[in-house]
Amino acid sequence: MLQARIVPSKPVLILEGKKKSLIVTDIHIGFENSMASNEIFIGKNSTINESIQELSDIIDSEKPDSVILLGDVKSSIKSISRNEWDQVPLFFKKIREKCDVILIPGNHDANIQRLVPDNITMISSTGMVEENILLTHGHTLPSENFSHVDKIIMGHLHPVFFQEDSIVNGQRVWVSIKTDKGNIFPNKTGEIEITIVPAFNKYFYATYRKQYKKSISPIINKINGISKAKIITLDGTIIGNESNINQVI
Repeated sequence: MLQARIVPSKPVLILEGKKKSLIVTDIHIGFENSMASNEIFIGKNSTINESIQELSDIIDSEKPDSVILLGDVKSSIKSISRNEWDQVPLFFKKIREKCDVILIPGNHDANIQRLVPDNITMISSTGMVEENILLTHGHTLPSENFSHVDKIIMGHLHPVFFQEDSIVNGQRVWVSIKTDKGNIFPNKTGEIEITIVPAFNKYFYATYRKQYKKSISPIINKINGISKAKIITLDGTIIGNESNINQVI
């Protein structure tokens, strides 16, 4: 039976059974280009080196068999930017030196196969199943072929908590939702749990909601009624439930 746990203070999930996997999403390598267009400038190569170092440190600490990337490794949607040509292969090379790497492409990963080394396992964007859990980016509806699962772990939404009088305003958070399985898989009954993993990219935050561009997921759009929900900070503190879930997704 797979056990899931959060790495304390990190936007990273551990799945542990016979093997141990580290789940990471939404790194958005090359995002500096879009920030520069808004006259926000970050030092060249500083964030890619930061991402590699932070993820490498977690791998050294947790010693997983594999890292599973839930998509949006790169930032540009339809093309490959100049930065991405250099930085994405470097990222894969450095992380693959530590352990196996599996990539589930996201909506920003068009043409990423041109940047992925041969020793990286790249699978369909529809996702992969580990026992009773579907791992997917979250930008597509799951196939009925996955309807036997009772948990979905996804990224894509970059959940951030907004409450101006709160000390965690603008911070990345975890979201756990329980809902009727029939919302996602119409021919099934029972309950399904959806876990939304925070973006690994720590620059995806804002202290004012109007400055934050929220992604849309067809999985979440299908939900009609939430039986239970939790909003959890990176350090593991529960700060919300189903009554204020609209503040983060």
